[in-house]
Amino acid sequence: MRTIGLIGGMSWESTAEYYRLLNELTRERLGGLHSARIVLYSVDFAEIERLQVAGDWAEAGRVLGAAARSLEAAGADLLLICTNTMHKVADEVQAVTSVPLLHLADATADAVRAAGAKRIGLLGTAFTMEQDFYRGRLAGHGLDVLVPDEAGRALVHRVIYEELCLGVVRDASRAAYQEVIAGLVAAGAEGVVLGCTEIELLIGAEDSPVPVFPTARLHAEAAVREALRDGMS
Repeated sequence: MRTIGLIGGMSWESTAEYYRLLNELTRERLGGLHSARIVLYSVDFAEIERLQVAGDWAEAGRVLGAAARSLEAAGADLLLICTNTMHKVADEVQAVTSVPLLHLADATADAVRAAGAKRIGLLGTAFTMEQDFYRGRLAGHGLDVLVPDEAGRALVHRVIYEELCLGVVRDASRAAYQEVIAGLVAAGAEGVVLGCTEIELLIGAEDSPVPVFPTARLHAEAAVREALRDGMS
């Protein structure tokens, strides 16, 4: 099995899910006591969040690029950025390492298309919902991407940073997200991309009248497939 390098800590709540998913999926594929070969570089999210708010994506890219180089030196054969938002600097990260970066939006788009959906709703941070780095990547796969209205985007973003990233899961927030999802479905969404890895701590398939696409799980599934490609064990 190839070694999977994780750029995590954004937040560590979702990075812990990545670790669990990668090991469970590896055990499902190989059986017995098998687990994933993983190296993890976990950043201080408070530092990254300050750069996000300041719009200093160049420095954020430098920080994550340094993490990628450290993972390469530690023996990683492929890389995952364990957050949707920070894929804004995915190209900058890939540019400073020879290790292939498995892009989260590509793994998600492949799953959406395999499910036969074309028009999808997108939930995530304000950066992910409002900027083109992620929406455009999905659109490049032939998908029509819808996002909530301004109030809905503000609510989704607030819950991510003020609750989910802190490990707080509230029924009231789940109900609010369900309302936002209902609005996307009313606008024609055939599925909903949970485009922030922490959202999977709050929302599941039972919370939506249309299929949901949990990006952390889809990313982990794609990583395990790649790590085990060519029959490596």
